[in-house]
Parts: sequence; C-alpha cells; structure tokens
Amino acid sequence: MSYKRVLTIQDISCFGQCSLTVALPILSAAGLETVILPSAVLSTHTAGFTGFTVRDLTDDIPAIAAHWKKENISFDAAYTGYLGSTEQIGMVKNIFDTLLVPGGKKIVDPAMADNGRLYPAFDAGYVEAMKTLVAEADVILPNITEACFLTGEEYRETYDEKYIAGLSEKLRALGAKTIVLTGVGYTADRTGVAVFENGSLAYYEHKKIAQGSHGTGDVYASAFVGALMQGKTTYDAAVIAADYTVACIENTQGDDSHRYGVKFEPLLADYAKKAASRD
Repeated sequence: MSYKRVLTIQDISCFGQCSLTVALPILSAAGLETVILPSAVLSTHTAGFTGFTVRDLTDDIPAIAAHWKKENISFDAAYTGYLGSTEQIGMVKNIFDTLLVPGGKKIVDPAMADNGRLYPAFDAGYVEAMKTLVAEADVILPNITEACFLTGEEYRETYDEKYIAGLSEKLRALGAKTIVLTGVGYTADRTGVAVFENGSLAYYEHKKIAQGSHGTGDVYASAFVGALMQGKTTYDAAVIAADYTVACIENTQGDDSHRYGVKFEPLLADYAKKAASRD
C-alpha cells in the first residue's frame, strides 16, 4: 500500500477530544499523512462547557486552498466533519473539485444532528446545502437522525430492517455512492452499523453502552477513514471503527472526571495494527 495523504476539514476544539483533536492522531496512527484544514477554533467543545471561545475561519479557507493549489499539493482523500455554515460547504465542494488526485475519495460525515434534532447552529437551509455535498460524496457516514433530515424520512426511535433499507435507498438516491449508517440498533441493548454498497445492505451488530460519550462520532469516522484508506473494504473498515469506538468508550467508563470525551489514545496502537494489517 502506497503512502496516502488525507485532508480532513472540520473544527478544532483545543480541549475536549473531538473533531480535529481526534481525527489527526487517529488518521496518523493508521499510517496516513494527515493534513488538517480547521473550519473554526474553539477553546473547548460546546457540550457541557460554558464561556468557550470561538474563532470562525471561513474567510481563511479559500486562501489556504489556493496556496495548496499553487504548490501543487493534492490529496488521495478528503474527509469532512462538522462544518459551520452553508458557505463552508460550498468551499469544501470546491476543494473536492480542485485538490483531489484523479479518483480521490470524497468522504462526508454530515455532522449536523442527533436524537431527532438538528444541532442549534443549523436550520433547513443548512440541510439543503448538505444534500449537495452528500450528492458528490463517495462515502457518507450519517447517523439515523442525519439520514432522516437528508431524506425527509420520519425519525423513529424504534424501527426494523425495512426502515433502515429504505433510508439507505433514499440516501443513495441523493447521489452518495456508499452509505455507512451509524447507531443502528434493532433491540434496546444492541447497536451497530449498516453498510449500503453496490445495492446490498450489510449489518454489523455490537454491544450498546448505556452511558454515551461526546466525540465518539468523530472517533468512529476517523477510524473508519483510516482503515478504508489503508485498503480495507468498506464493511471491514466499518467493523474496525466500531470495535475501536466501543473499546474507547469502555476505556473511559468509571471516570466521572473525564466527561468531555473518551480516552482513545491508549488504544491507538491496537487500532493501528488492525487498520494497517494485510489479512
């Protein structure tokens, strides 16, 4: 496997183990040259903290991208996480068009909603803009709430395989080539990942940990991208990422002082072996 260069575009919370502070180490541990493009800089993430600082970097993105183009810098993949505005979505689409190598992967985590609701910063206009980014993606990684907003499907807390298959088909109709739908659980004590690719739906089930943790979606997406870019199949990358994310949550259980994220760093070596293995 050749040495791959991956660009990840999302915010950076200086403290809090989410977004770029997990994407950079996880992708690097997978053996990938990792380049970051922060969409904003926050002193901490916004869950459970007050008085945090935020600096929007929207105005800096075009100049950074232009400099890279001038220097003939290109990427084997671009992976997006939380984007702060519809304007940034348009900038990412331009980066997809101008800075990826031929056949480069476009991977989108449409991080905008959970538990049946949009995040406070977003509205219907943002959802419509995200649909246009999803349409260009090779792989998308929505949770069920995000899938529902993207497709107009009714959000349900209980559902069956037919419902998940329908969501996947509607996401595919938007233009996304491959869908990795996270947080799919058919019983109260289990959850998993549904992978829709080439017209087929595969499901990986794993344990559900009652106490959730902030930033696990970013851990999952980063671990998935790392394994995928090391040559794993979509399904195998989804499984590796799921197992790693569960292990990170388990590694943090019992430490009430670590309420702001998961202790993912001690488990990076094991993840790296699985992501880069050639079996």
